[in-house]
Amino acid sequence: MSKDRYESPLASRYASEYMLHLFSPDMRIQTWRRLWVALARAEHELGLPITAEQVAELEAHIEDIDYECAAAREKEVRHDVMAHVYTYGKAAPSAAGIIHLGATSCYVTDNADLILYRDGLKYLRGELLSAMANLAQFADTYKAMPTLGYTHYQPAQPVTVGKRAALWLQDFLSDLEELDFVIGSIPFLGCRGTTGTEASFMDLFEGDGEKIDEMNRRIAGEFGFEKCFTVCGQTYPRKLDSRILGVLSSIAQSAYRMANDIRLLQHDRQVEEPFEKNQIGSSAMAYKRNPMRCERICSLSRYLMADAMNAPMTASTQWMERTLDDSANRRVSLPEGFLCADAVLRLVQNVTDGLHVNEKIVERTIREYLPFLATENIMMEAVKRGGDRQVLHERIRQHSMAATARMKEGESCDLLDRLAADPAFGMTREELDSVMDPKLYIGRCPEQVDCLLRRVAPLLKDAPRAQAEINV
Repeated sequence: MSKDRYESPLASRYASEYMLHLFSPDMRIQTWRRLWVALARAEHELGLPITAEQVAELEAHIEDIDYECAAAREKEVRHDVMAHVYTYGKAAPSAAGIIHLGATSCYVTDNADLILYRDGLKYLRGELLSAMANLAQFADTYKAMPTLGYTHYQPAQPVTVGKRAALWLQDFLSDLEELDFVIGSIPFLGCRGTTGTEASFMDLFEGDGEKIDEMNRRIAGEFGFEKCFTVCGQTYPRKLDSRILGVLSSIAQSAYRMANDIRLLQHDRQVEEPFEKNQIGSSAMAYKRNPMRCERICSLSRYLMADAMNAPMTASTQWMERTLDDSANRRVSLPEGFLCADAVLRLVQNVTDGLHVNEKIVERTIREYLPFLATENIMMEAVKRGGDRQVLHERIRQHSMAATARMKEGESCDLLDRLAADPAFGMTREELDSVMDPKLYIGRCPEQVDCLLRRVAPLLKDAPRAQAEINV
């Protein structure tokens, strides 16, 4: 590989071999040729003057692409599709005169894009399911393990480690539902002519609209599409690109949220992303264990969310039946969006496959704050014993502030001792200790996790194995 030319890090460092191949020149141009074969076959079967031998010759030369010939021809005619029509004709000379019959460039470019995008979304679906399967297992394992909750990133009522993971899982479930909708609602463009009127085929089929519809049904069916757009201009509506990049952005949002939470928790040493035996965390500080994978998830997710803005801006500025100011933008933003989503999900799989909980630190952290978190229960018990709720509330506030000030000086928390010594509560230290079990304060967390796991279980039974190996 040449080292004196720029190459995209998405290709060289982050994306999977599948996604790199899907958006490769070979896949794109071979898909163009398969579309030309499908068009010729349908036209032959519906009575146009195209022979079975011509169709067979086209089919025999789908893969032998002379890129040098195509490049030289494109330099001459300044048109990529016509350069490949010419090159294909050189490979299949008996069929050269019927390639692209009745079609416009968008027949191959747009339909090929729809095929590639659909297949890319299906692949990402598998990656998403793998990540969800990892998270589901993690949530189930830790569904009853109390941990300190946070609101505003300040200590709050306890939750469980598994319940927090269930929040991440639920976000990804929402993405999966949106992804399934997008995959299931992608129509085919078909072969509709220069402005989408099918006028060229009205000439070829002598005004027989049924044959035109049948031609499009056959071509669409050959590529696994059940329907075509009802109406279109020369291209398929670019709003579809907004929908596609939108769901990729949605996945990035969920991944970012999860990875950012893990970064915060790793700062407190409660949870850690995977760390290789010989991994170096810092070039200067040899002791470091930076959450670099989660940082990379956040970094790439931020890029993907920004990339998704291209599609609505392009869709909103299309003129009439066709304008070409979408082409260069889409050539970059759509493939890059897919490669980036692929990279993000591979990282999410890797992190969730080896996410580690430092249980002793989790327990120590929650016990440090538990006396404060239990004060409402203590207050309720004191009220039952004849105390005044408002008076007790003020006493708890005063004792809590004093205990907090002591902790800020590096001393241990003495809140329980203060409450036991206060006659307003009428409770011994032993009685106060009896309500210091963290599991008393996690509410229905285990049940809530189980409820979500039952919902996702049917979706995850066929989840592919996680691709945990990445370039760190």
